[in-house]
Amino acid sequence: MMLVQNLVEFVKTLGVPRIAAMGVVALALIGFFAFLILRVTAPEMTPLFTNLTLDDSAAIAKELDHEGVSYQLRGRGDAILVPRDRVARLRMTLAEIGLPKGGGVGYEIFDKSNVLGTTSFVQNIDAVRALEGELERTIRTLDSVEDARVHLVMPQRPLFSRDKVEPSASIVLRVRGTLEPGQVRAIRHLVATAVNGLRPQRISIVDEAGHLLADGADDDPNGGVAADERQTAYEQRLRNQVEAIVSSVVGPGHARVQVNADFDFDRITETSDTYDPDSRVVRSSQTREETSATTQGNNEVTVGNEIPQGAQAQNSGTGDSTPAPRDQAKKSEEIVNYEISKTTKTEVTEGGRLKRVSVAVLVDGTYVKNDKGEFVYKPRSKEEIDQIAAVVRSAIGFDKKRGDQVDVVNLPFAEPPPEPAAPPRSWLSALHFSKDDIMQAIEMVVMGLLGLAVLFLVVRPLVRRILAPVENALPALPAGALPAGPLAAEPVAGVVAESGPQFKGERSEASKMIDIAQIQGQVHAQSVQKVGEIADRNPRETVSIIRQWLHETAAA
Repeated sequence: MMLVQNLVEFVKTLGVPRIAAMGVVALALIGFFAFLILRVTAPEMTPLFTNLTLDDSAAIAKELDHEGVSYQLRGRGDAILVPRDRVARLRMTLAEIGLPKGGGVGYEIFDKSNVLGTTSFVQNIDAVRALEGELERTIRTLDSVEDARVHLVMPQRPLFSRDKVEPSASIVLRVRGTLEPGQVRAIRHLVATAVNGLRPQRISIVDEAGHLLADGADDDPNGGVAADERQTAYEQRLRNQVEAIVSSVVGPGHARVQVNADFDFDRITETSDTYDPDSRVVRSSQTREETSATTQGNNEVTVGNEIPQGAQAQNSGTGDSTPAPRDQAKKSEEIVNYEISKTTKTEVTEGGRLKRVSVAVLVDGTYVKNDKGEFVYKPRSKEEIDQIAAVVRSAIGFDKKRGDQVDVVNLPFAEPPPEPAAPPRSWLSALHFSKDDIMQAIEMVVMGLLGLAVLFLVVRPLVRRILAPVENALPALPAGALPAGPLAAEPVAGVVAESGPQFKGERSEASKMIDIAQIQGQVHAQSVQKVGEIADRNPRETVSIIRQWLHETAAA
């Protein structure tokens, strides 16, 4: 009972302002530590899906709300974060209902279509839309592509038309970094093989910055890749190979390689005919024979000889029946046609032939310590340089007849590399801590330090300031120990009220005298302060009182 009374008396001595201040501090502490507890105990959020369209984000958020799963939206709503321990389960659940769809419309457009009330025109449009959507989803699966838009042009061939218009396509990509020419060709062939009758040369590709990656020219002999791009890609590949093999000998950062390749991009077509005179084949053969007979008679030219049957009449008149001698003649003719062997050869040499390769390799020397402990440059030996040159020739396929050239030069680099230091062994590797575990531990430590800082630097001074008058309360003073007067009445009453019977007889006489002296000093100080405040508020009355005191002192 006494304890409750003392507590009530203590609360009464605090006053309403101090109790309100203590309540505000208590509420602030409760809120702060509640925030710390919730932040530390909150589940770690991990991206469920990223690079989502607004439709997919809305559908996934609706499904998560239905499942009662807490989630967060990041960015422009294209990323959804969920608790880490539920990522795998949620992905399987959403995949079961076909989420995310990946933007666009795929072949699911035919799942709920009314076949009876659909015209052929609408069916053709839906087929093109479905094919475009499926191609967009396929292209988005590539690591270097964030988003894709595909537009197909599938012309319909009119009836009784001999001309056939080929299909074409245009693709807009949003990429991470830059796409290499090989990746662009891969996308073109991927789309071309998915669309019936579409050729890779009829596909144009543009990135999000408006750069033309493939122009879609129908007469492009290089498959949509410019000559300089092919040359640059070849030089880069050869440079990487040479630099890798040289760096393995001299060390990383101690070699510089430059490659210059000369290509011939002219397309050449050659046709040649070869005849072999020794190889003959009978093509056709024709034989002709003629036989003729003639009779010897009077060779004189008479009217009777010229008249038909005149000679017979003459002979019959003379009565000579001896036949005249006859001459026979034979004629034979043969025609044989021969075909000479002929070979026709047509050679087509495509553009992009390598004519010449030049490789320049700059190799740094070694750095050794001298007597003073300083690193000094030391050039490499000629034998070592020759061996490096031989390795480079083998790596590039050196051909002397082609005019290839390889130069390996040993020169000091502008800035010598620093002394290699042994990699430090981390104790974290032995504990098998992951990066996420380390970041979570750091976050908890920072939160704890922040809580201690608020407790000691903010809360503790506020509590001390609120409770300072109460802690200085001392037992009641005997009568006559304080100066009389209206200025001393208020502090004395406060001190007496704050003191209690539990302090009586607990201190020695010396301690009481010291406490009395402290109370008197405080009372005098408060009295002087209040007198000064009164003088500031009433300057005329104060001046008149002081004059009266001076006159009384002079009269005395």
